[in-house]
Amino acid sequence: MGDAVMAEFGAAAPYLRKSDKERLEAQTRPFDMKKECFVPDADEEYLKATVISRDGDKVTCETSKKTTVTVKECDVHPQNPPKFDKIEDMAMFTFLHEPAVLFNLKERYAAWMIYTYSGLFCVTVNPYKWLPVYNQEVVVAYRGKKRSEAPPHIFSISDNAYQYMLSDRENQSILITGESGAGKTVNTKRVIQYFASIAAGSSKKDSSSEKKGTLEDQIIQCNPALEAFGNAKTIRNDNSSRFGKFIRIHFAASGKLASADIETYLLEKSRVTFQLKAERDYHIFYQILSQKKPELLEMLLITANPYDYAFISQGETQVASIDDSDELMATDEAFDVLGFTQEEKNSIYKLIGAIMHYGNMKFKQKQREEQAEADGTEDADKSAYLMGLNSADLIKALCHPRVKVGNEWVTKGQNVQQVYYAIGALSKSVYEKMFLWMVVRINQSLDTKQPRQYFIGVLDIAGFEIFDFNTFEQLCINFTNEKLQQFFNHHMFVLEQEEYKKEGIDWEFIDFGMDLQACIDLIEKPMGIMSILEEECMFPKASDATFKAKLYDNHLGKSNNFQKPRIVKGKPEAHFSLVHYAGTVDYNINNWLVKNKDPLNETVVGLYQKSTMKLLSNLFAGYAGAESAADGGGGGKGKEKKKKGSSFQTVSALHRENLNKLMTNLRSTHPHFVRCIIPNETKTPGAMENPLVMHQLRCNGVLEGIRICRKGFPNRILYGDFKQRYRILNPAAIPEGQFIDSRKGAEKLLGSLDIDHNQYRFGHTKVFFKAGLLGTLEEMRDDRLALIITGIQARARGILSRIEFQKIVDRRDALLVIQWNVRAFMGVKNWPWMKLYFKIKPLLRSAEAEKEMANMKEEFLKLKEAYAKSEARRKELEEKMVSLLQEKNDLQLAVQSEQDNLCDAEERCEGLIKNKIQLEAKAKELTERLEDEEEMNAELTAKKRKLEDECSELKKDIDDLELTLAKVEKEKHATENKVKNLTEEMAALDEIIAKLTKEKKALQEAHQQTLDDLQSEEDKVNTLTKAKAKLEQQVDDLEGSLEQEKKLRMDLERAKRKLEGDLKLTQESVMDLENDKQQLEERLKKKDFEISQLSSRIEDEQAMAAQLQKKLKELQARIEELEEELEAERAARAKVEKQRADLSRELEEISERLEEAGGATAAQIEMNKKREAEFQKLRRDLEEATLQHEATASTLRKKHADSVSDLGEQIDNLQRVKQKLEKEKSELRLELDDVVSNMEQIVKAKANLEKMCRTLEDQMSEYRTKYEEAQRSINDFTMQKAKLQTENGELSRQLEEKDSLVSQLTRGKQSYTQQIEDLRRQLEEEVKAKNALAHAVQSARHDAELLREQYEEEQEAKAELQRSLSKANSEVAQWRTKYETDAIQRTEELEDAKKKLAQRLQDAEEAVEAVNAKCSSLEKTKHRLQNEIEDLMVDVERSNAAAAALDKKQRNFDKVLAEWKQKYEESQSELESSQKEARSLSTELFKLKNSYEESLDHLESMKRENKNLQEEIADLTEQIGESGKNIHELEKIRKQLEQEKAEIQTALEEAEGSLEHEEGKILRAQLEFNQVKADIERKLSEKDEEMEQAKRNQQRMIDTLQSSLESETRSRNEALRLKKKMEGDLNEMEIQLSQANRQASEAQKQLKGLHGHLKDAQLQLDDALRGNDDLKENIAIVERRNNLLQAELDELRSLVEQTERGRKLAEQELMDVSERVQLLHSQNTSLLNQKKKLEGDNTQLQTEVEEAVQECRNAEEKAKKAITDAAMMAEELKKEQDTSAHLERMKKNMEQTIKDLQHRLDEAEQIAMKGGKKQVQKLESRVRELESEVEMEQRKASESVKGVRKYERRIKELTYQTEEDRKNLARLQDLVDKLQLKVKSYKRAAEEAEEQANSNLGKFRKLQHELDEAEERADIAESQVNKLRAKSRDTGSKKGHDEE
Repeated sequence: MGDAVMAEFGAAAPYLRKSDKERLEAQTRPFDMKKECFVPDADEEYLKATVISRDGDKVTCETSKKTTVTVKECDVHPQNPPKFDKIEDMAMFTFLHEPAVLFNLKERYAAWMIYTYSGLFCVTVNPYKWLPVYNQEVVVAYRGKKRSEAPPHIFSISDNAYQYMLSDRENQSILITGESGAGKTVNTKRVIQYFASIAAGSSKKDSSSEKKGTLEDQIIQCNPALEAFGNAKTIRNDNSSRFGKFIRIHFAASGKLASADIETYLLEKSRVTFQLKAERDYHIFYQILSQKKPELLEMLLITANPYDYAFISQGETQVASIDDSDELMATDEAFDVLGFTQEEKNSIYKLIGAIMHYGNMKFKQKQREEQAEADGTEDADKSAYLMGLNSADLIKALCHPRVKVGNEWVTKGQNVQQVYYAIGALSKSVYEKMFLWMVVRINQSLDTKQPRQYFIGVLDIAGFEIFDFNTFEQLCINFTNEKLQQFFNHHMFVLEQEEYKKEGIDWEFIDFGMDLQACIDLIEKPMGIMSILEEECMFPKASDATFKAKLYDNHLGKSNNFQKPRIVKGKPEAHFSLVHYAGTVDYNINNWLVKNKDPLNETVVGLYQKSTMKLLSNLFAGYAGAESAADGGGGGKGKEKKKKGSSFQTVSALHRENLNKLMTNLRSTHPHFVRCIIPNETKTPGAMENPLVMHQLRCNGVLEGIRICRKGFPNRILYGDFKQRYRILNPAAIPEGQFIDSRKGAEKLLGSLDIDHNQYRFGHTKVFFKAGLLGTLEEMRDDRLALIITGIQARARGILSRIEFQKIVDRRDALLVIQWNVRAFMGVKNWPWMKLYFKIKPLLRSAEAEKEMANMKEEFLKLKEAYAKSEARRKELEEKMVSLLQEKNDLQLAVQSEQDNLCDAEERCEGLIKNKIQLEAKAKELTERLEDEEEMNAELTAKKRKLEDECSELKKDIDDLELTLAKVEKEKHATENKVKNLTEEMAALDEIIAKLTKEKKALQEAHQQTLDDLQSEEDKVNTLTKAKAKLEQQVDDLEGSLEQEKKLRMDLERAKRKLEGDLKLTQESVMDLENDKQQLEERLKKKDFEISQLSSRIEDEQAMAAQLQKKLKELQARIEELEEELEAERAARAKVEKQRADLSRELEEISERLEEAGGATAAQIEMNKKREAEFQKLRRDLEEATLQHEATASTLRKKHADSVSDLGEQIDNLQRVKQKLEKEKSELRLELDDVVSNMEQIVKAKANLEKMCRTLEDQMSEYRTKYEEAQRSINDFTMQKAKLQTENGELSRQLEEKDSLVSQLTRGKQSYTQQIEDLRRQLEEEVKAKNALAHAVQSARHDAELLREQYEEEQEAKAELQRSLSKANSEVAQWRTKYETDAIQRTEELEDAKKKLAQRLQDAEEAVEAVNAKCSSLEKTKHRLQNEIEDLMVDVERSNAAAAALDKKQRNFDKVLAEWKQKYEESQSELESSQKEARSLSTELFKLKNSYEESLDHLESMKRENKNLQEEIADLTEQIGESGKNIHELEKIRKQLEQEKAEIQTALEEAEGSLEHEEGKILRAQLEFNQVKADIERKLSEKDEEMEQAKRNQQRMIDTLQSSLESETRSRNEALRLKKKMEGDLNEMEIQLSQANRQASEAQKQLKGLHGHLKDAQLQLDDALRGNDDLKENIAIVERRNNLLQAELDELRSLVEQTERGRKLAEQELMDVSERVQLLHSQNTSLLNQKKKLEGDNTQLQTEVEEAVQECRNAEEKAKKAITDAAMMAEELKKEQDTSAHLERMKKNMEQTIKDLQHRLDEAEQIAMKGGKKQVQKLESRVRELESEVEMEQRKASESVKGVRKYERRIKELTYQTEEDRKNLARLQDLVDKLQLKVKSYKRAAEEAEEQANSNLGKFRKLQHELDEAEERADIAESQVNKLRAKSRDTGSKKGHDEE
């Protein structure tokens, strides 16, 4: 994607992808792969460095800080080549390690490219400033683009999720996670913005308020509203979300927005009343105080200074990056858009103000009392006013709340600390409930009630938090993030690998060490932290200390994740530490028990519930405290007690419940992960702290996600889908008519393709691909489709060209014939006989009559045939109609009987339902009575216990009294004398004892009565209980027996189906084994082939061994030569020894001589010493030469022995390989024999299984008979059950029959619907025919009107002639009288006049006679035409009536059809009526069709007669025109004027019609031209885009070729550098392959659908397994046999795996040898494929340009035709102008004639002065009439002139339009020429690129050859160097010996 394409991203382009210039500079910078590296650093984690030297395991490097460090080899990480600088997907790295990921993110962040792909997910870094990458232009640019087609962006992730949702029909989720301050909230808003933009609906949302916006606006405006109340400034983030939210955006099936909803989690309530120093409260408090809306301050009774309010001024109050005033307006606008009323908004603001006043309330301690009292009531009054409470009641409830002690309510005194705590708790509760209410209210606004199909969930939850002071809220937030990280790890690492194992992929499970379950269990499992916390909350005396002690007892030392914190000075106290995935967090547990229980002052809550503010009372309406629980418990009911128990739910339990719901939602979706990274702790834009970022990358599993994406198989397709989609790549591998298993077909297809076969694996149900291979297959498929389509187009064009050529040939032949006839005619046309023939021929009508007769005969025959066909068709349709009527009657009877049965069944069902309702009512009544009896029993039991207590007390009293009595009696016997004095007292005591005895008896009797009553009541209760139990037992027995019967039936059916399924499975397993056998045979054949290949290789190796033997012989010859040299050296040595011996002998002789001489001089002694020194020197030289020769000989011996041993080892290895292969061959044959025997055993086992199935079926039939016998032996109660069962069976049978009937009726409905559709189509055709008939009638009426007008004109002409005749007669009479009176005076003049008048009279009479004759003939014609018109009118009325009846019946039919569709299940009779009407309509339609055809025939005949009449009328008109010439000159002039007027009118009408027609033509031509122009422009734009794409591809190819050429040119200088460069090129090719693989990610969409099918199949499998569990007892024997078969199958599979391993070992060597060749071949094939693709694109472009040129030419021809039509119209206009000029001349002549007549009239007046006054008046009136007619003609002429001018203007406009069209055509032609030039240039460029590629390939081969030579030279040099080193070591050792 170059700079031109990135231009569509606008201003965001520099922030998304680096420019071409930057990429080129990065690629061309100097880089040494062996030296450039990363080294670890204590401060920066890693630094870039350059290797200086290597010393064993130590590497010395110079870092980017210009320091030198020495590190271990394992700590040095190589840098990636410059091509990977700022790479967009880090999965494409050549070297994947931590520093590469870190520095790529850092470099991209420095260039403000904050989004980066990391395998399957996206990483984003917080820029801490605003970037222009989120505007609408960027949204449009990312819409519909694949991930590989655009730079990384959150919009790309969103669009992929949207496209997956539409294609896979699966819910999606986007999990935006990261630490606090990493940018999760901003990315969430961008995701919502994107969905609202691309999926916005067209219609506005219904609303009563004008401010309420559309659904997309409301979704976007949710964030400002929620952020104002849920976001706050923290230490790490100025706009930190203090709550979590899961936004679900629902879409319709079309992908448009349907609705949305929001779920929130963990609002941080404690922030309302407490903040740290560097933090502040929620934004809404400071927005209200910003004074942007002063009316709020007045309404809330507050000031603008935040420090006036204690709750919101504990930390900072201003944030530099937030404008509170603007945010207030945004919040208020969001409320309006979301549809909040003004009352609701005011209530929210009032509650915020009341919370601020709560924080200012003051209390003091009463003197000498532990009691608080109010210290001023101003703030209490304000808060009470805002909340709609009484101030005194509020203060009283805070200081003296009511508490329940036992069963009584008492008032408790509160101290100051308790009051302040209660105020804080109430403030937090009010804020939390208000926030939750806002969420519910927003969800109500977003719920549009539109149909919803899918949703995309966006999760934005508070990030991981590690503060100095961490408490309960931080634990909940971090626990949530722990669960989300575990979900990510499970999805990315565990599920992926489990899928491989489940599919049988050879995969070694990789443990990425990302399991967080230990920490999660520590928090949420039983006896975990939350469990202990909830347990402590239940004990009244529990405290933070006991909670801490329990934590330490249960977890300290037992869990690695639970630790004791370190004590750090200056930091808050911590009680325990947890090891989370993001780090170790110290927690403070103060007040955790209180926070978890969340207690409230229930007295104040009661005030809230009675508040006059509607919102506040609604917030606490559902609060269930101790008071409400007590009120409910007093009534004695149990439901209220349950409510109280359920209301005690702790905060931790509620959070866990919500979190589990969230995780369930996420698991049901397809997740997309966005990892947000915080770059630094100081919020500095552009700065990145390496240790902080590395910690987040390690915790988030970024590297592990990249590794599994690269190592695994991310793309997978089901075998059937793969075969269907990619069979086109090699149809021969899967023949069309032959059945092939999908897996085998996929294996054969992939095996036949030219791809890397290590890039895919075959699973049990799917084929798996590594990243990128599927993209390669898609490209191959596209190329194949392009080739096929090109062939089809070529054939189609060939056929069309041949057709056109045949037409041209036919035209040429016709032209030749015409030319021959014209030439012949020109030769004979001047012959006299031919002229006579030409004159006579028109007069002969016989030829025409013969032709007409022949035509009529042909038409008669055709009509006869058509009539016969229509009769046959009519009879056939009548027979069908009879059969259909019979079927309809049968169906009616069947439906009626079924309806009766259905009614009976419904009545029985209603009876059963009524019985069931009655039984349920009785059971309910008995239950209520039982409850009452139980209550009475409880009361009586209590009374009994009370009486028993009283009785026991009385017994004690009686015992005491008896003891006293005994003592008294003893004293009486002992002291009788004293008793006498006390007798009276004893009597009194006796009376008392009697009374007590009576009372005792009475009490005993009452107790006995109570016991009896209690016993009777207990008996009643027992009887009622027994009755109830009996009834319940009866009901249960009946239902149980019914269910048991159903279950037995289902079990039997399941057993049968199971056995059938097992049989099928067994058969399928046998088939699979046969298939496996065939596969093994094929593999054995492959093994044989491979063995043959290996044997050929062994032969080659033997040949090589022979060569080596030859070399060995040569070496032996060389050794012999060296031995000869050694012998020569030995001889030389012996010679030297001999010389030495001679010298020694001479020396001895000399010494003897010296001794003999005795008196040697000093000079002789010195000479002797010199000789002795020379002798020693010669001895040393001799010894050195000897040692050197011995060393040379030893090295030669050693080399010879080594070479001999190497050759022997090679021969032994080859022999071992041969033996091994032979052994494997024999083993394979043995295995094949075993497989064959196993197959035979399996076949036998199959037969045994079939026998066993039959025995099982017999046993099942025996069990069924036993079951029937047992059922007959059931008692009377079971008889009732059987009756119910039979009724149930009858009902089920009827239900099945009804189901079958419904299915039949459904099929009937479908057939009738089809018939109705056919009838509707016929009806539409009839309506069209009716319209055509109406049009014909209208034209006939028009013709009749024309005839009527002509007739009226003839009548007027006749009347005019009669008037002229009467006028002539009157003139004759006048002249006669005048002649008689003036006979003498004017005899001669009268004679002349008489002659003239006689002549005129005669002419007039002749004219009258002629006109009368014509009138009579016209009268006859008129009568005949009127009769015909009346007949036509009758036919038209009949047709109109039929059409109206059809319309009416159609409407009735539509109405019946609609009612039938709506009430189908209610009544079947309507269906019959609709069918009946449909049949009647069909018959009527058939009749109407016949009548319509007859009317058409009649209409044709009437048209022919009308045509004849029109011709006769034209002849008559011509005759009338000719006869009018004989009338008076005035009459002639008038007739001429009228005729000319009519001609002008008709000419004008024709001109108007022709102009309208031409205008229509021109408009059509213009429309066609515009359409052609638009099509051409569109095609040109598409071609431009395609050519640009081809140009870019070609440019990329040229760039890569240029870079490879440059690299090869550079590498020519040095062989080792060339090798290194080739490795770099190899890496580049691998990366290109991975890029192509990544482009194939679209195939995952299909995988999603396949996963859905797999889930369905899994469900079906679960059902089958459940059925297996039910039938385990019956098929134990079958299972044992299956287990045996399975064991044998496992053995076979193990054998196959062993064979496969052997094959792999055998193939490994071949793959090693062919790997280098495949790499070079893949490069060459990729270049050739690109060349072919470019050639195909060029040819396609050429053909499309030619088509565009042809279309331009067609358009030009149309324009030329339009120009010629305009020219013709101009000529017609000129004719009209000439006609107008002629009319002007006629007008002038008329004026002259009028003047002459006026002159004659004056003369006549002078002549007839005495007796011609009447005549003068008549003439004057005549003159006036003529003048009016002349004026009328003048007006018409002026109108015609206006019309002519209008047409002139129109012609000018059309001329201008044609000129514009001509110019456009010229421009298009220029554009086409330019495109042709471009295509030619592209062709030339492609040819040049091909030549360059060929030259590069040649250079590459040359360089490869040079490299091989260089390697050989290097090997030779190395051997020489080794020799020299050996020599140097030998010489060194010799020197060492000499020195010793």
